[in-house]
Amino acid sequence: MVTELETLIVQRRAGVVTVTMNRPEKKNAANDAMWRELEKVFAEVAAEGDDRVMVLTGAGDAFCSGADLGASGDAAGQSSQPHLVRMRSIGNVALQLHRIPKPTIAKVGGVAAGAGMAMALGCDLVVASDDARFSQIFAKRGLSVDFGSSWLLPRMIGLHRAKELAFFADVISAADARDLGLVNRVVPRAELDAFVDGWAARLAAGPPLALSMTKSMLNQSLGLSMEEALDRESMAQAVNFGSSDTLEALRAFMEKREPRFEGH
Repeated sequence: MVTELETLIVQRRAGVVTVTMNRPEKKNAANDAMWRELEKVFAEVAAEGDDRVMVLTGAGDAFCSGADLGASGDAAGQSSQPHLVRMRSIGNVALQLHRIPKPTIAKVGGVAAGAGMAMALGCDLVVASDDARFSQIFAKRGLSVDFGSSWLLPRMIGLHRAKELAFFADVISAADARDLGLVNRVVPRAELDAFVDGWAARLAAGPPLALSMTKSMLNQSLGLSMEEALDRESMAQAVNFGSSDTLEALRAFMEKREPRFEGH
Protein backbone atom coordinates (compact mmCIF):
# COMPACT_ATOMS: atom_id res chain seq x y z
CA MET A 1 0.00 0.00 0.00
CA VAL A 2 1.32 3.43 -0.98
CA THR A 3 0.15 6.73 0.55
CA GLU A 4 1.33 10.01 -0.95
CA LEU A 5 1.21 13.07 1.28
CA GLU A 6 2.29 16.60 0.40
CA THR A 7 5.95 15.97 1.29
CA LEU A 8 6.16 12.24 2.09
CA ILE A 9 5.57 8.91 0.39
CA VAL A 10 4.59 6.12 2.80
CA GLN A 11 4.74 2.52 1.56
CA ARG A 12 3.70 -0.54 3.56
CA ARG A 13 4.63 -4.07 2.58
CA ALA A 14 5.07 -7.27 4.62
CA GLY A 15 5.50 -5.47 7.94
CA VAL A 16 7.95 -2.88 6.58
CA VAL A 17 6.83 0.73 6.35
CA THR A 18 9.09 2.92 4.20
CA VAL A 19 8.83 6.67 4.75
CA THR A 20 10.37 8.68 1.92
CA MET A 21 10.94 12.41 2.31
CA ASN A 22 9.82 13.68 -1.07
CA ARG A 23 11.14 17.14 -1.88
CA PRO A 24 13.99 16.12 -4.20
CA GLU A 25 14.19 19.57 -5.81
CA LYS A 26 15.21 20.88 -2.34
CA LYS A 27 17.36 17.85 -1.43
CA ASN A 28 14.44 16.91 0.82
CA ALA A 29 14.89 19.93 3.07
CA ALA A 30 12.14 19.92 5.68
CA ASN A 31 9.56 22.70 5.55
CA ASP A 32 6.65 23.15 7.92
CA ALA A 33 4.47 20.69 6.01
CA MET A 34 7.13 18.01 6.19
CA TRP A 35 7.64 18.47 9.94
CA ARG A 36 3.89 18.09 10.50
CA GLU A 37 3.64 15.04 8.27
CA LEU A 38 6.70 13.38 9.80
CA GLU A 39 5.31 13.78 13.30
CA LYS A 40 1.95 12.35 12.21
CA VAL A 41 3.47 9.38 10.35
CA PHE A 42 5.93 8.55 13.15
CA ALA A 43 2.99 8.46 15.59
CA GLU A 44 1.05 6.18 13.23
CA VAL A 45 3.99 3.79 12.86
CA ALA A 46 4.37 3.65 16.63
CA ALA A 47 0.71 2.73 17.07
CA GLU A 48 0.17 0.43 14.08
CA GLY A 49 0.62 -3.19 15.09
CA ASP A 50 1.20 -4.42 11.55
CA ASP A 51 4.22 -2.12 11.14
CA ARG A 52 7.17 -4.21 12.34
CA VAL A 53 10.04 -1.97 11.15
CA MET A 54 10.35 1.52 9.64
CA VAL A 55 12.79 2.58 6.94
CA LEU A 56 13.37 6.33 6.63
CA THR A 57 14.90 7.65 3.42
CA GLY A 58 14.87 10.49 0.92
CA ALA A 59 13.81 10.81 -2.71
CA GLY A 60 16.29 11.61 -5.46
CA ASP A 61 19.98 12.10 -4.72
CA ALA A 62 19.74 13.16 -1.05
CA PHE A 63 18.56 11.89 2.31
CA CYS A 64 17.70 15.27 3.86
CA SER A 65 19.67 18.53 3.73
CA GLY A 66 18.12 19.78 6.97
CA ALA A 67 15.51 22.44 7.60
CA ASP A 68 14.42 24.51 4.61
CA LEU A 69 15.91 27.86 5.60
CA GLY A 70 14.29 29.56 2.64
CA ALA A 71 10.73 28.54 3.52
CA SER A 72 8.72 31.60 4.51
CA GLY A 73 11.94 33.40 5.33
CA ASP A 74 13.00 31.42 8.40
CA ALA A 75 14.40 28.12 9.57
CA ALA A 76 11.11 26.38 10.25
CA GLY A 77 8.93 27.90 7.56
CA GLN A 78 6.38 29.14 10.09
CA SER A 79 6.81 32.90 10.30
CA SER A 80 3.54 33.32 12.21
CA GLN A 81 4.93 31.58 15.31
CA PRO A 82 7.59 32.66 17.83
CA HIS A 83 10.97 31.01 17.28
CA LEU A 84 10.87 29.02 20.53
CA VAL A 85 7.43 27.64 19.74
CA ARG A 86 8.59 26.64 16.25
CA MET A 87 11.70 24.91 17.49
CA ARG A 88 9.84 23.02 20.20
CA SER A 89 7.42 21.74 17.58
CA ILE A 90 10.37 20.47 15.53
CA GLY A 91 11.80 18.93 18.70
CA ASN A 92 8.55 17.02 19.09
CA VAL A 93 9.23 15.36 15.73
CA ALA A 94 12.62 14.18 17.02
CA LEU A 95 10.97 12.83 20.16
CA GLN A 96 8.30 11.04 18.13
CA LEU A 97 11.01 9.32 16.08
CA HIS A 98 12.93 8.39 19.23
CA ARG A 99 9.81 6.92 20.84
CA ILE A 100 8.85 4.56 18.01
CA PRO A 101 8.84 1.23 19.91
CA LYS A 102 10.08 -0.85 17.00
CA PRO A 103 13.29 -0.97 14.93
CA THR A 104 14.00 1.93 12.57
CA ILE A 105 16.56 2.11 9.77
CA ALA A 106 17.89 5.25 8.09
CA LYS A 107 18.71 4.55 4.44
CA VAL A 108 21.06 7.38 3.53
CA GLY A 109 21.97 8.12 -0.05
CA GLY A 110 23.58 11.49 -0.76
CA VAL A 111 23.64 14.32 1.75
CA ALA A 112 22.37 14.19 5.33
CA ALA A 113 23.00 17.58 6.90
CA GLY A 114 21.86 19.49 9.98
CA ALA A 115 18.55 18.17 11.18
CA GLY A 116 18.74 15.65 8.34
CA MET A 117 21.88 14.14 9.83
CA ALA A 118 20.29 14.15 13.28
CA MET A 119 17.21 12.45 11.82
CA ALA A 120 19.37 9.66 10.41
CA LEU A 121 21.21 9.26 13.73
CA GLY A 122 17.87 9.20 15.54
CA CYS A 123 17.09 5.90 13.83
CA ASP A 124 18.28 2.66 15.41
CA LEU A 125 20.43 1.65 12.45
CA VAL A 126 22.08 3.73 9.73
CA VAL A 127 23.00 2.30 6.32
CA ALA A 128 24.72 4.70 3.93
CA SER A 129 25.73 4.58 0.29
CA ASP A 130 29.42 4.99 -0.41
CA ASP A 131 28.76 8.46 -1.84
CA ALA A 132 26.75 9.67 1.18
CA ARG A 133 27.92 12.75 3.07
CA PHE A 134 27.16 13.93 6.59
CA SER A 135 27.45 17.34 8.24
CA GLN A 136 26.39 19.07 11.42
CA ILE A 137 26.04 22.15 9.22
CA PHE A 138 24.43 24.36 11.89
CA ALA A 139 27.45 26.53 12.79
CA LYS A 140 27.96 27.50 9.15
CA ARG A 141 24.42 28.88 9.18
CA GLY A 142 24.93 30.77 12.44
CA LEU A 143 22.90 28.22 14.37
CA SER A 144 23.33 25.87 17.32
CA VAL A 145 22.76 22.15 16.91
CA ASP A 146 19.19 20.88 17.09
CA PHE A 147 16.87 17.91 16.40
CA GLY A 148 18.50 16.03 19.26
CA SER A 149 22.09 16.36 18.02
CA SER A 150 23.32 17.59 21.41
CA TRP A 151 21.95 14.39 23.00
CA LEU A 152 22.77 11.90 20.24
CA LEU A 153 26.32 12.82 19.27
CA PRO A 154 28.06 12.59 22.68
CA ARG A 155 26.40 9.23 23.34
CA MET A 156 27.45 7.86 19.97
CA ILE A 157 31.01 9.16 19.57
CA GLY A 158 32.03 10.85 22.83
CA LEU A 159 32.05 14.48 23.89
CA HIS A 160 35.23 15.71 22.19
CA ARG A 161 34.45 14.22 18.80
CA ALA A 162 30.89 15.53 19.08
CA LYS A 163 32.27 19.03 19.68
CA GLU A 164 34.58 18.73 16.68
CA LEU A 165 31.70 17.86 14.36
CA ALA A 166 29.46 20.57 15.82
CA PHE A 167 32.03 23.39 16.05
CA PHE A 168 33.61 23.02 12.61
CA ALA A 169 30.49 21.77 10.75
CA ASP A 170 32.70 19.92 8.28
CA VAL A 171 31.28 17.54 5.68
CA ILE A 172 32.44 13.98 6.32
CA SER A 173 32.27 10.97 4.05
CA ALA A 174 30.22 7.86 4.67
CA ALA A 175 33.43 5.94 5.38
CA ASP A 176 34.52 8.53 7.98
CA ALA A 177 31.05 8.42 9.56
CA ARG A 178 31.33 4.65 9.80
CA ASP A 179 34.78 4.84 11.35
CA LEU A 180 33.45 7.30 13.95
CA GLY A 181 30.62 4.92 14.84
CA LEU A 182 27.81 7.02 13.35
CA VAL A 183 26.97 4.56 10.54
CA ASN A 184 26.46 0.80 10.78
CA ARG A 185 27.19 -0.12 7.16
CA VAL A 186 28.48 1.58 4.01
CA VAL A 187 27.54 -0.12 0.74
CA PRO A 188 27.84 0.76 -2.96
CA ARG A 189 25.03 3.05 -4.08
CA ALA A 190 23.68 0.39 -6.45
CA GLU A 191 23.37 -2.07 -3.54
CA LEU A 192 21.79 0.28 -0.98
CA ASP A 193 18.15 -0.63 -1.61
CA ALA A 194 18.76 -4.37 -1.62
CA PHE A 195 20.87 -4.28 1.54
CA VAL A 196 18.31 -2.27 3.50
CA ASP A 197 15.48 -4.43 2.17
CA GLY A 198 17.31 -7.46 3.54
CA TRP A 199 17.82 -5.96 6.99
CA ALA A 200 14.24 -4.70 7.12
CA ALA A 201 12.85 -8.12 6.15
CA ARG A 202 14.92 -9.80 8.87
CA LEU A 203 13.70 -7.34 11.49
CA ALA A 204 10.10 -7.63 10.32
CA ALA A 205 10.34 -11.40 10.81
CA GLY A 206 11.76 -10.99 14.31
CA PRO A 207 9.92 -11.08 17.66
CA PRO A 208 8.18 -7.68 17.95
CA LEU A 209 7.72 -7.71 21.72
CA ALA A 210 11.29 -8.76 22.49
CA LEU A 211 12.81 -6.33 19.99
CA SER A 212 10.71 -3.48 21.36
CA MET A 213 11.84 -4.12 24.92
CA THR A 214 15.47 -4.54 23.82
CA LYS A 215 15.31 -1.18 22.02
CA SER A 216 13.85 0.51 25.08
CA MET A 217 16.45 -0.95 27.43
CA LEU A 218 19.36 0.01 25.18
CA ASN A 219 18.03 3.54 24.70
CA GLN A 220 17.71 4.04 28.45
CA SER A 221 20.87 2.19 29.50
CA LEU A 222 23.24 5.16 29.81
CA GLY A 223 21.08 6.68 32.54
CA LEU A 224 20.92 3.52 34.64
CA SER A 225 23.10 1.73 37.16
CA MET A 226 24.05 -1.89 36.52
CA GLU A 227 21.52 -2.96 39.16
CA GLU A 228 18.74 -0.99 37.48
CA ALA A 229 19.65 -2.40 34.06
CA LEU A 230 19.61 -5.96 35.37
CA ASP A 231 16.23 -5.39 37.02
CA ARG A 232 14.77 -4.15 33.72
CA GLU A 233 16.26 -7.13 31.90
CA SER A 234 14.65 -9.49 34.41
CA MET A 235 11.24 -7.86 33.97
CA ALA A 236 11.55 -7.96 30.18
CA GLN A 237 12.50 -11.63 30.17
CA ALA A 238 9.60 -12.43 32.49
CA VAL A 239 7.27 -10.85 29.92
CA ASN A 240 8.96 -12.80 27.10
CA PHE A 241 8.73 -16.16 28.89
CA GLY A 242 5.00 -15.57 29.31
CA SER A 243 4.50 -14.72 25.64
CA SER A 244 3.32 -16.84 22.74
CA ASP A 245 6.32 -15.71 20.70
CA THR A 246 8.87 -17.30 23.04
CA LEU A 247 6.89 -20.55 23.05
CA GLU A 248 6.79 -20.40 19.25
CA ALA A 249 10.56 -19.85 19.12
CA LEU A 250 11.13 -22.92 21.32
CA ARG A 251 8.77 -25.03 19.19
CA ALA A 252 10.48 -23.85 16.01
CA PHE A 253 13.89 -24.74 17.45
CA MET A 254 12.72 -28.26 18.30
CA GLU A 255 11.05 -28.67 14.91
CA LYS A 256 14.07 -27.27 13.02
CA ARG A 257 12.13 -24.49 11.27
CA GLU A 258 12.00 -20.71 11.29
CA PRO A 259 9.67 -19.22 13.96
CA ARG A 260 6.58 -17.23 13.03
CA PHE A 261 6.29 -14.38 15.49
CA GLU A 262 2.94 -12.68 16.14
CA GLY A 263 3.94 -10.02 18.65
CA HIS A 264 2.20 -11.37 21.76
